[in-house]
Amino acid sequence: MSNKTTELKSILSHFYEWEQQKPDAVFLRQPLGKSWHTLSWAQAGDQARRVVAALRDMGLKAGDHIGLVSKNCCHWIVADLAIMMGGYVSVPYYPNLTARQLLDVVEASHIKALFVGKLDNWAEQSSLLPASLPILTFPHYPGNSLVEEGLSWSTIMERYLPIAESPDHDIHSLWTILFTSGTTGLPKGVMHTYHAPAMIMHNEQRYGTLRIFSIPNHRFFSYLPLNHIAERMIIEVAAIFTGGVISFAESLDTFAKNLQDTQPTLFMAVPRIWSKFQLAILDRLPPSRLSILMRVPLLGHFVRSKIRRSLGLHRAHIVLTGAAPTPDPLKEWFKQFDISLQEVYAMTENCGGCTLMPADDIRAGSVGKALPGVDLRIDPLTQEVITRAPWMMSGYYQDAEKTAEVLRDGWLHTGDQGEISADGYLSITGRVSDSFKSAKGKFIVPAPIEWGFAENNLIEQVCVVGLAMPQPLALAVLSEKGRRTLREEVEHSLNRTMVEINASLATFEQLASIVIVRDGWTVDNGILTPTMKVRRNILNEKYQEKLPLWLQAGKRIIWED
Repeated sequence: MSNKTTELKSILSHFYEWEQQKPDAVFLRQPLGKSWHTLSWAQAGDQARRVVAALRDMGLKAGDHIGLVSKNCCHWIVADLAIMMGGYVSVPYYPNLTARQLLDVVEASHIKALFVGKLDNWAEQSSLLPASLPILTFPHYPGNSLVEEGLSWSTIMERYLPIAESPDHDIHSLWTILFTSGTTGLPKGVMHTYHAPAMIMHNEQRYGTLRIFSIPNHRFFSYLPLNHIAERMIIEVAAIFTGGVISFAESLDTFAKNLQDTQPTLFMAVPRIWSKFQLAILDRLPPSRLSILMRVPLLGHFVRSKIRRSLGLHRAHIVLTGAAPTPDPLKEWFKQFDISLQEVYAMTENCGGCTLMPADDIRAGSVGKALPGVDLRIDPLTQEVITRAPWMMSGYYQDAEKTAEVLRDGWLHTGDQGEISADGYLSITGRVSDSFKSAKGKFIVPAPIEWGFAENNLIEQVCVVGLAMPQPLALAVLSEKGRRTLREEVEHSLNRTMVEINASLATFEQLASIVIVRDGWTVDNGILTPTMKVRRNILNEKYQEKLPLWLQAGKRIIWED
């Protein structure tokens, strides 16, 4: 593949083209109650240029870092466009950070101003921020925090004329700093230049691996955090490159209705969401009845179509799953509705571009094959997945030591363990850092054991622990269905699951018990990262005194007191 920058067109270059070619066409759709507020390409461009004028008036210079904290909404995209147009560097944050976490990333990123938008509890989140930090606020979204400080969006629109020019930037200048969610330690700021997204999209245009450019009139649905590389690339960047329409979810309560109203052409979800979709369907149609209906040809076709439409996926040509490997039984279950979940595997450090499951050859137990231009290999000593591509990060912001740890001789050390088949399919087998040694001196890789719980819909979260213990234990959080189920039935179900899991494990790996913990794991209590990954070290600390007692109890199923 050629790396000539003359072949690459920036995000802004594509935005300006659509702005000229179809100024009145809808670009952004924001749900507000029962109605949808829309912004055309021209309106989005006009608002972004007014924001640039305001930022310049505040004294900000090209290259300055500007923070952005908000749930997904149309103003997030407009603010991001303004940051790009002004030559600034965007530093978006997770909208569910605690006050301490927000302060940490604000201080670490050296921002000169902060966009504040759609948030659940801004008063608490902002409590530790310096009063001197300039703030620009989005319009108020009903049901969310009222942000009264700073320069309001309405004031910007009234006070400032849009800048006259359509500025672009050097393709190798810094585009964004994305702070990882951080399962251990403080988040790291991943730096990407404009070259990275342009190169990935150029690659997709050339090879059509995902088929993004082959689908006309794209409709995108944005609900996963926009500061995450997956949503940034597959929604914002892809929409701007293809001229598609982005619709948003208003809230958790309206998510299903907003998705149904949108019927996107491309949809991506994480395994936990696919599990929730499955549970919602099975609540309406028990497995035995669903199986009967699907076996009747005409009736099965009607049910299949109705379920796809009710999920909002009736017109979805590309359906993706990622963030963690999706259990094969779950993928197989959705196939009966003609919903083929294509696995995507990548990370912030390689700009969301590593492997993709081919739509015409979906393999069990795999996250797909390397994208064109991506090299993959497995470290023979640690089984770590190592990769390189033309769109790697520049490094971690002001952290040369961490950068040198993961980028060695042009290769990115992912921290994931895996295997590559003879025909190039990658399977993830665990995390290097998650492996722990039992009291018997044996290394245990928890991820494959945890994946064994995927078929049990009474469990929502699970984590295998057992550092320096004779046998590992599984800590489990019940799902909503599990909480509604009689204790005896839960125990019977989990006992059956544990027998099935242990049957496939070596003796030293077998679970001694499943402990049903009392409290759920959330971002607020520090056990989950903002991307809903379990902080295993925090769980080990939380339960370190109880773990030996649970093991000594000798029971298969234990309920936390």
